[in-house]
Amino acid sequence: MRSIGVCYGMNGDGLPSRSNVVQLYKSNGIGAMRIYSADREALDALRGSGIDLALDVGERNDVGQLAANADSWVQDNVKAYYPDVKIKYIVVGNELTGTGDAASILPAMQNVQAALASAGLADSIKVTTAIKMDTLAASSPPSAGVFTNPSVMEPIVRFLTGNGAPLLANVYPYFAYRDSQDIDLSYALFQPSSTTVSGGGSSVVDVVVSESGWPSDGGKGATVENARAYNQNLIDHVAQGTPKKPGQMEVYVFALFNENRKEGDATEKKFGLFNPDKTPVYPITF
Repeated sequence: MRSIGVCYGMNGDGLPSRSNVVQLYKSNGIGAMRIYSADREALDALRGSGIDLALDVGERNDVGQLAANADSWVQDNVKAYYPDVKIKYIVVGNELTGTGDAASILPAMQNVQAALASAGLADSIKVTTAIKMDTLAASSPPSAGVFTNPSVMEPIVRFLTGNGAPLLANVYPYFAYRDSQDIDLSYALFQPSSTTVSGGGSSVVDVVVSESGWPSDGGKGATVENARAYNQNLIDHVAQGTPKKPGQMEVYVFALFNENRKEGDATEKKFGLFNPDKTPVYPITF
Protein backbone atom coordinates (compact mmCIF):
# COMPACT_ATOMS: atom_id res chain seq x y z
CA MET A 1 0.00 0.00 0.00
CA ARG A 2 1.48 3.33 -1.04
CA SER A 3 1.34 6.43 1.14
CA ILE A 4 0.69 9.77 -0.57
CA GLY A 5 0.24 13.01 1.29
CA VAL A 6 0.02 16.64 0.24
CA CYS A 7 1.51 19.65 2.04
CA TYR A 8 -1.14 22.18 3.05
CA GLY A 9 0.32 25.68 3.16
CA MET A 10 -1.86 28.64 4.09
CA ASN A 11 0.20 31.52 2.69
CA GLY A 12 -2.24 32.65 0.02
CA ASP A 13 -5.27 34.88 -0.47
CA GLY A 14 -8.77 33.49 -0.91
CA LEU A 15 -8.01 29.97 0.27
CA PRO A 16 -10.93 27.72 1.28
CA SER A 17 -11.94 27.16 4.89
CA ARG A 18 -10.06 24.47 6.80
CA SER A 19 -13.13 22.21 6.75
CA ASN A 20 -13.45 22.60 2.98
CA VAL A 21 -9.77 21.73 2.62
CA VAL A 22 -10.29 18.50 4.55
CA GLN A 23 -13.17 17.64 2.23
CA LEU A 24 -10.89 18.36 -0.75
CA TYR A 25 -8.40 15.81 0.58
CA LYS A 26 -11.10 13.23 1.11
CA SER A 27 -12.79 13.74 -2.26
CA ASN A 28 -9.44 13.29 -4.02
CA GLY A 29 -8.39 10.26 -2.01
CA ILE A 30 -5.44 12.04 -0.38
CA GLY A 31 -4.66 10.08 2.76
CA ALA A 32 -2.11 12.30 4.51
CA MET A 33 -1.52 15.99 5.19
CA ARG A 34 1.40 18.07 6.35
CA ILE A 35 0.78 21.44 8.02
CA TYR A 36 3.47 23.86 9.12
CA SER A 37 2.15 24.92 12.50
CA ALA A 38 -0.37 23.77 15.08
CA ASP A 39 -3.24 25.64 13.42
CA ARG A 40 -6.23 25.07 15.71
CA GLU A 41 -8.86 25.46 12.97
CA ALA A 42 -7.10 22.88 10.83
CA LEU A 43 -6.70 20.49 13.75
CA ASP A 44 -10.39 20.86 14.62
CA ALA A 45 -11.36 20.25 10.98
CA LEU A 46 -9.27 17.07 10.89
CA ARG A 47 -11.11 15.44 13.81
CA GLY A 48 -12.57 12.14 12.67
CA SER A 49 -11.34 12.56 9.10
CA GLY A 50 -9.01 9.56 9.10
CA ILE A 51 -6.29 11.65 7.43
CA ASP A 52 -2.75 11.02 8.70
CA LEU A 53 -1.06 14.22 9.85
CA ALA A 54 2.55 15.39 9.86
CA LEU A 55 2.39 18.31 12.30
CA ASP A 56 5.18 20.88 12.22
CA VAL A 57 5.83 22.75 15.44
CA GLY A 58 6.33 26.06 13.63
CA GLU A 59 9.21 28.42 12.93
CA ARG A 60 12.70 28.64 14.46
CA ASN A 61 11.43 30.61 17.48
CA ASP A 62 8.96 27.82 18.22
CA VAL A 63 11.74 25.25 18.02
CA GLY A 64 13.80 27.35 20.40
CA GLN A 65 10.96 27.44 22.91
CA LEU A 66 10.53 23.68 22.73
CA ALA A 67 14.24 23.28 23.39
CA ALA A 68 13.48 24.79 26.80
CA ASN A 69 10.21 22.95 27.52
CA ALA A 70 7.69 21.04 25.43
CA ASP A 71 5.13 19.84 27.99
CA SER A 72 2.49 22.52 27.45
CA TRP A 73 2.87 22.44 23.66
CA VAL A 74 2.26 18.69 23.58
CA GLN A 75 -0.68 18.97 25.96
CA ASP A 76 -2.34 21.78 23.97
CA ASN A 77 -1.61 20.67 20.40
CA VAL A 78 -1.24 16.90 20.53
CA LYS A 79 -2.95 15.29 23.52
CA ALA A 80 -5.95 17.60 23.09
CA TYR A 81 -6.52 16.19 19.58
CA TYR A 82 -5.11 12.67 19.41
CA PRO A 83 -6.52 10.13 18.49
CA ASP A 84 -9.44 12.04 16.93
CA VAL A 85 -6.77 13.60 14.73
CA LYS A 86 -4.39 10.94 13.40
CA ILE A 87 -1.14 12.71 14.22
CA LYS A 88 1.63 10.54 12.81
CA TYR A 89 4.69 12.77 13.03
CA ILE A 90 5.70 15.85 14.95
CA VAL A 91 8.18 17.76 12.80
CA VAL A 92 10.63 19.76 14.88
CA GLY A 93 12.17 22.24 12.47
CA ASN A 94 11.80 22.59 8.71
CA GLU A 95 15.07 23.15 6.84
CA LEU A 96 16.75 24.80 9.82
CA THR A 97 20.44 24.85 8.95
CA GLY A 98 21.94 27.83 10.79
CA THR A 99 24.41 27.07 13.57
CA GLY A 100 22.13 28.35 16.32
CA ASP A 101 19.09 26.66 14.81
CA ALA A 102 20.85 23.32 14.50
CA ALA A 103 21.92 23.45 18.14
CA SER A 104 18.30 23.72 19.30
CA ILE A 105 16.79 20.99 17.11
CA LEU A 106 17.94 17.93 19.06
CA PRO A 107 17.09 19.33 22.54
CA ALA A 108 13.66 20.31 21.22
CA MET A 109 13.13 16.83 19.75
CA GLN A 110 14.20 15.23 23.02
CA ASN A 111 11.81 17.43 24.99
CA VAL A 112 8.90 16.67 22.66
CA GLN A 113 9.70 12.96 22.94
CA ALA A 114 9.73 13.18 26.74
CA ALA A 115 6.46 15.10 26.77
CA LEU A 116 4.86 12.49 24.50
CA ALA A 117 6.08 9.76 26.85
CA SER A 118 4.56 11.58 29.83
CA ALA A 119 1.29 11.82 27.92
CA GLY A 120 1.39 8.11 27.04
CA LEU A 121 1.75 8.82 23.31
CA ALA A 122 5.40 8.03 22.59
CA ASP A 123 4.57 4.69 20.98
CA SER A 124 1.95 6.20 18.67
CA ILE A 125 3.54 9.43 17.39
CA LYS A 126 7.06 9.82 16.04
CA VAL A 127 9.24 12.91 16.55
CA THR A 128 11.43 13.96 13.64
CA THR A 129 12.84 16.92 11.70
CA ALA A 130 12.83 17.91 8.02
CA ILE A 131 16.06 18.64 6.17
CA LYS A 132 16.73 20.13 2.75
CA MET A 133 19.03 18.43 0.31
CA ASP A 134 22.02 20.74 0.87
CA THR A 135 22.27 19.07 4.29
CA LEU A 136 23.98 16.35 2.25
CA ALA A 137 27.53 17.12 1.10
CA ALA A 138 27.14 14.38 -1.49
CA SER A 139 23.81 13.14 -2.76
CA SER A 140 24.64 11.47 -6.06
CA PRO A 141 24.17 8.60 -6.20
CA PRO A 142 21.51 8.95 -3.48
CA SER A 143 22.77 5.87 -1.63
CA ALA A 144 26.15 7.61 -1.14
CA GLY A 145 24.67 10.56 0.76
CA VAL A 146 26.99 12.10 3.37
CA PHE A 147 25.95 14.86 5.76
CA THR A 148 27.49 18.33 5.35
CA ASN A 149 27.62 18.78 9.13
CA PRO A 150 27.87 15.30 10.66
CA SER A 151 28.48 16.65 14.17
CA VAL A 152 24.93 18.03 14.09
CA MET A 153 23.17 15.38 12.05
CA GLU A 154 24.66 12.18 13.44
CA PRO A 155 23.20 12.69 16.95
CA ILE A 156 19.84 13.47 15.33
CA VAL A 157 20.02 10.27 13.28
CA ARG A 158 20.88 8.28 16.41
CA PHE A 159 17.87 9.83 18.16
CA LEU A 160 15.63 8.85 15.25
CA THR A 161 16.87 5.28 15.01
CA GLY A 162 16.63 4.90 18.78
CA ASN A 163 12.98 5.88 18.66
CA GLY A 164 12.06 4.11 15.43
CA ALA A 165 11.37 7.39 13.64
CA PRO A 166 12.22 8.35 10.06
CA LEU A 167 14.17 11.38 8.88
CA LEU A 168 12.12 13.77 6.75
CA ALA A 169 13.71 15.19 3.59
CA ASN A 170 12.45 17.95 1.29
CA VAL A 171 13.53 16.81 -2.17
CA TYR A 172 13.30 19.11 -5.22
CA PRO A 173 14.81 17.85 -8.48
CA TYR A 174 13.36 21.02 -10.05
CA PHE A 175 15.90 23.29 -8.38
CA ALA A 176 18.78 20.97 -9.30
CA TYR A 177 17.58 21.06 -12.91
CA ARG A 178 17.08 24.84 -12.90
CA ASP A 179 20.53 25.57 -11.51
CA SER A 180 22.51 23.05 -13.58
CA GLN A 181 23.39 22.69 -17.24
CA ASP A 182 24.11 18.98 -16.76
CA ILE A 183 20.74 17.59 -15.68
CA ASP A 184 18.45 16.42 -18.46
CA LEU A 185 14.85 17.60 -18.13
CA SER A 186 13.40 14.14 -18.77
CA TYR A 187 15.56 12.74 -15.95
CA ALA A 188 14.59 15.55 -13.57
CA LEU A 189 10.90 15.02 -14.20
CA PHE A 190 11.18 11.54 -12.70
CA GLN A 191 14.17 11.39 -10.43
CA PRO A 192 13.57 8.81 -7.69
CA SER A 193 14.72 9.88 -4.24
CA SER A 194 16.67 7.64 -1.90
CA THR A 195 14.73 6.12 0.97
CA THR A 196 17.86 5.63 3.09
CA VAL A 197 20.90 7.71 3.92
CA SER A 198 23.96 6.89 5.97
CA GLY A 199 25.73 9.50 8.04
CA GLY A 200 29.34 8.49 8.57
CA GLY A 201 28.89 5.73 11.13
CA SER A 202 25.32 6.38 12.17
CA SER A 203 22.77 3.65 11.67
CA VAL A 204 20.78 3.70 8.47
CA VAL A 205 17.51 5.55 8.96
CA ASP A 206 14.36 5.44 6.87
CA VAL A 207 13.55 8.63 5.01
CA VAL A 208 10.12 10.10 4.32
CA VAL A 209 9.99 12.54 1.42
CA SER A 210 8.28 15.35 3.29
CA GLU A 211 8.14 17.77 0.35
CA SER A 212 8.58 17.26 -3.38
CA GLY A 213 7.00 19.02 -6.30
CA TRP A 214 7.42 21.01 -9.49
CA PRO A 215 6.22 24.57 -10.23
CA SER A 216 3.78 25.23 -13.05
CA ASP A 217 5.00 28.77 -13.82
CA GLY A 218 7.64 31.38 -13.00
CA GLY A 219 10.96 29.94 -14.15
CA LYS A 220 13.02 27.64 -16.34
CA GLY A 221 11.10 24.44 -17.06
CA ALA A 222 8.22 25.60 -14.86
CA THR A 223 5.21 24.71 -17.00
CA VAL A 224 1.86 23.10 -16.34
CA GLU A 225 2.87 20.13 -18.49
CA ASN A 226 6.12 19.53 -16.60
CA ALA A 227 4.48 19.99 -13.21
CA ARG A 228 1.79 17.48 -14.06
CA ALA A 229 4.33 15.00 -15.44
CA TYR A 230 6.62 15.22 -12.40
CA ASN A 231 3.93 14.97 -9.75
CA GLN A 232 2.00 12.20 -11.50
CA ASN A 233 5.19 10.20 -12.03
CA LEU A 234 6.14 10.73 -8.40
CA ILE A 235 2.76 9.52 -7.19
CA ASP A 236 2.82 6.52 -9.52
CA HIS A 237 6.33 5.59 -8.36
CA VAL A 238 5.60 5.55 -4.64
CA ALA A 239 4.47 1.91 -4.58
CA GLN A 240 7.73 0.75 -6.18
CA GLY A 241 10.27 2.24 -3.79
CA THR A 242 13.89 2.60 -4.90
CA PRO A 243 16.52 0.15 -6.17
CA LYS A 244 18.22 0.23 -2.74
CA LYS A 245 14.95 -0.26 -0.87
CA PRO A 246 12.10 -1.65 -2.95
CA GLY A 247 8.58 -1.44 -1.59
CA GLN A 248 6.34 1.23 -0.21
CA MET A 249 7.59 4.81 -0.03
CA GLU A 250 6.00 7.67 1.85
CA VAL A 251 5.84 10.98 0.00
CA TYR A 252 4.21 14.36 0.62
CA VAL A 253 3.63 16.35 -2.58
CA PHE A 254 4.23 20.08 -2.32
CA ALA A 255 1.80 21.75 -2.35
CA LEU A 256 -1.98 21.78 -2.17
CA PHE A 257 -2.52 25.36 -3.37
CA ASN A 258 -0.78 28.06 -5.36
CA GLU A 259 0.11 30.53 -2.57
CA ASN A 260 0.45 34.09 -3.82
CA ARG A 261 1.84 35.48 -0.55
CA LYS A 262 4.93 33.27 -0.53
CA GLU A 263 8.21 35.15 -0.69
CA GLY A 264 11.30 34.42 -2.76
CA ASP A 265 11.58 33.13 -6.31
CA ALA A 266 8.50 33.52 -8.53
CA THR A 267 8.19 29.75 -8.77
CA GLU A 268 7.51 29.56 -5.01
CA LYS A 269 3.99 30.84 -5.63
CA LYS A 270 3.24 28.20 -8.28
CA PHE A 271 3.78 24.75 -6.75
CA GLY A 272 0.07 24.16 -6.13
CA LEU A 273 -1.99 21.23 -7.37
CA PHE A 274 -5.12 23.38 -6.93
CA ASN A 275 -6.10 27.01 -7.31
CA PRO A 276 -7.59 28.80 -4.29
CA ASP A 277 -11.09 28.15 -5.72
CA LYS A 278 -10.32 24.38 -5.49
CA THR A 279 -10.16 23.89 -9.26
CA PRO A 280 -7.18 21.75 -10.30
CA VAL A 281 -4.20 23.48 -11.88
CA TYR A 282 -3.85 20.32 -13.98
CA PRO A 283 -5.42 16.86 -13.86
CA ILE A 284 -3.73 14.43 -11.48
CA THR A 285 -4.74 11.08 -10.02
CA PHE A 286 -3.90 10.00 -6.50
